[in-house]
Amino acid sequence: MKKMLISEAAKIMGGKLVNDNGGYITGGCIDSRKAYDGCLFVAFNGENTDGHNYIKNAVEGGASAAVVNYVPEGITCPCIIVKDSIKALQDLAEYYRKSLDIKVVGISGSVGKTSTKEIVASVLAAKYKVHKTEGNYNNEIGLPLTVLDISEDDEIAVLEMGISDFGEMRVLSKVARPDVCILTNIGQAHLEALGTRDGILKAKTEMFEYMNPDAAIFVWGDDDKLCTIKLDENGYPTSEVLDNSKMKVKCSKLVHYGFESTNDIYAADIKSLKLAGSTFKLVLSDSTLDAGIKIIGEHMVLNAIAAAGVAKHLNLSNEEIFEGLKAADTISGRCHLIKFGKGYIIDDCYNASPDSMKQSINLLDMGEGVRILILGDMLELGDETEKMHYEIGKYGATHSFDKAILVGDLSGCIYKGIMDSEDRKIKEAIHLNSTDELLEKLDELIPDDSNVLFKASNGMRFKLAIEKLCKR
Repeated sequence: MKKMLISEAAKIMGGKLVNDNGGYITGGCIDSRKAYDGCLFVAFNGENTDGHNYIKNAVEGGASAAVVNYVPEGITCPCIIVKDSIKALQDLAEYYRKSLDIKVVGISGSVGKTSTKEIVASVLAAKYKVHKTEGNYNNEIGLPLTVLDISEDDEIAVLEMGISDFGEMRVLSKVARPDVCILTNIGQAHLEALGTRDGILKAKTEMFEYMNPDAAIFVWGDDDKLCTIKLDENGYPTSEVLDNSKMKVKCSKLVHYGFESTNDIYAADIKSLKLAGSTFKLVLSDSTLDAGIKIIGEHMVLNAIAAAGVAKHLNLSNEEIFEGLKAADTISGRCHLIKFGKGYIIDDCYNASPDSMKQSINLLDMGEGVRILILGDMLELGDETEKMHYEIGKYGATHSFDKAILVGDLSGCIYKGIMDSEDRKIKEAIHLNSTDELLEKLDELIPDDSNVLFKASNGMRFKLAIEKLCKR
């Protein structure tokens, strides 16, 4: 972040500044353990703790000031007193974003946000200095912090934008002001709050309401919901299910990408290299490019198409696109390959929905030798949760795996789906009640040199099982 006077930040936030010492801030943080020199510590009441109790720790770590609802006894550092710390953080990030001469790529969707973000950032880095969302900093708190971390030298920011309810994307877009919007798909994640896939579409497309004028929109054209997005005669995005009255920003282009040749850009001649990735022909608006990625799964090719389209829009050459795709890699929890003796662990356990479950199950088909499927509960799916888990079981049963281990209460429905399948190819299926039980039995259930897929919602804590296997 460019240096900013604490007094200026207080004015932007609409807060009252006490103990002013004429100092500066150079970014923001919410975790006192991650405080650094010059950061602004934002204290707020979380589910389990009150940030005001950690102001002293943050100052000892280098924080130059704190945003607070009240000044605790004994705190003498500069404090900006506000009614709503999170709203104040968002206001500061929005102001800072507007001051930057930088292009912002905003990415959302039910599945594939993080992987797409990583590939887009990798490709754009072939030409530009890129700042990207790190970890899970993609929500109403994380995204503003990510924006405040943008430096004067950065030329492009690639921001992941995650939501779970109506109105949240509007807040994120108001802060980010994207110049490019990518929507990866409309699946079944967060149905508990958003109700239907049409509801998800409405919530995700709130991104368009605060995009910069003449922004470009990239959507997966093979998705039955996203393909309904069009531009009207005046250049405004529209769809039958959207609140078109709120779409008041003109779009410079709408690009549909995908596997079908009816899309504006698409991939052809896709060849799986199994656990080594894929090669394909990338058909762009003005050329065809032989390309490849080392990330496993056909759905990663889809993310690569989106990245290439955005790169072309932002003036990268075909050579730069090729090199950027070649360098792209995944992060922990997202189709991440870990060597396990003569086999592999496929770590895809950060999040889960029915669509991503099926994609992950397909990945295990690529392994050679012993193949073990470990699935856990999918969370926040709404009224048809048990049915969706049962259908995953029916789908998984058609694959020739040596063993399926289903973990958690809801995953009992996956187990039932497998056992009810008349054409079951899985040799053995086991249901465990919890991740703790999985951890206890892991060594006896997983032989050395296996290919093991872990897939579940993050709340299942499968990361612990992966860490234990890696220490074997």
